[in-house]
Amino acid sequence: MLAQETIRKKRDGFSLTAAEIADFVRALSDETLSEAQAAAFAMAVYFRGMDEAETVALTLAMRDSGTVLTWPGIDRPIADKHSTGGIGDNVSLMLAPIAAACGLAVPMISGRGLGATGGTLDKLESIPGYDVSPDEARLRRTIAQTGCAIVGQTATLAPADKRLYAIRDVTATVESMPLIVSSILSKKLAAGLQTLVLDVKFGGGAFMQDADGAMELARLLVKVANGAGLPTSALVTDMNEPLADAVGNAVEVANALAFLKGEKTGTRLEGIVLALAAEMIFGAGLASNRPSAEAAAADALASGRALETFARMISALGGAADFIENADTRLPQAPIIRPVAAPVSGYLAKADARAIGMSVVTLGGGRKKPGARIDHRVGYSGLQPLGTAIEAGEPLGFVHAANEDDCAAATHALRNAFTITAEHPQERPLVIERIGGA
Repeated sequence: MLAQETIRKKRDGFSLTAAEIADFVRALSDETLSEAQAAAFAMAVYFRGMDEAETVALTLAMRDSGTVLTWPGIDRPIADKHSTGGIGDNVSLMLAPIAAACGLAVPMISGRGLGATGGTLDKLESIPGYDVSPDEARLRRTIAQTGCAIVGQTATLAPADKRLYAIRDVTATVESMPLIVSSILSKKLAAGLQTLVLDVKFGGGAFMQDADGAMELARLLVKVANGAGLPTSALVTDMNEPLADAVGNAVEVANALAFLKGEKTGTRLEGIVLALAAEMIFGAGLASNRPSAEAAAADALASGRALETFARMISALGGAADFIENADTRLPQAPIIRPVAAPVSGYLAKADARAIGMSVVTLGGGRKKPGARIDHRVGYSGLQPLGTAIEAGEPLGFVHAANEDDCAAATHALRNAFTITAEHPQERPLVIERIGGA
């Protein structure tokens, strides 16, 4: 294979054969392909796209670039969820233990930050000792003991995707439908799942800016996944403001703990977590309908079983056994934490969620190049939701920064990210579409 010929063919708008795609992915996996060639391929796909057959071929080639897991001895349904990413989207941290507490086995293979959005693995690495890359024996033991494990790709699990994922992050090729689909599904297919639920987001804080694009992506994901033998459904959800009231790494872990302790009731975050939990529980056949599945998820949360499951997962993967009780001192904290005052009175009508996410990257909470270290301490907390009535001088949120210059820049960015109006904004639905599933 001549990589440049494959790149040229796609650059010029021609379809690639399954064999050409498999050869290219094999070279990507064994690193006979340079980063420049991988980046050129990603950009060609970004501009020219791929048809359904090419997307299926890319997905299967990425899956088959490494180990495909099986789960002998696990007597629970093997299920997972994946989000296409959004600002303040820490749903996985709560959803996995809720689903496990309801009887599912959840081997959640997660990723690092992409573009403006944070990564679940980066958030979990805020927890001292937590191993996001356990060996297969430890992963299996954790699933057997706790019902869930949120980890990264092992060296042998879809390694071609792992390499391309990092390159996409820094080459402005994240928002490509075929690359998103193949990246998501190759990992999920390699994880040996029996059912999958997708959270496909749209809006200013998501990769897909409009609802029509998100629904197109959701339909393609569901079609490719089901075509590959993995029963899958998707929820299309709004991401026009940060989902959680915290954006960053350690601050989002703290937010997740507060959620699991029952301190985030009535929020949009709670709405999407319970909706996705219901979809997972019902899709796996552990409830006769979605309302009863959502009730089971709410009970796992209210009873404390989900929090206990989260604590056991942390301990099983190397974190302290008493992390939950001592999270305030165990999580890293920024040296500067300051409120950002609202400049005028009124209602919070709009939020530039992407600007907020990029501000966290600028603070050091995200990567500007592959492999760069991040500062887990920085970000925002206490962000006010849209529709909130606010007085001038009251906090829009709090900046967590490493130094005064960063704090000043982040304060300016957050103030500019919110639009304050005299009239209360119209409430937006959280879930606008369900695609696939019974």
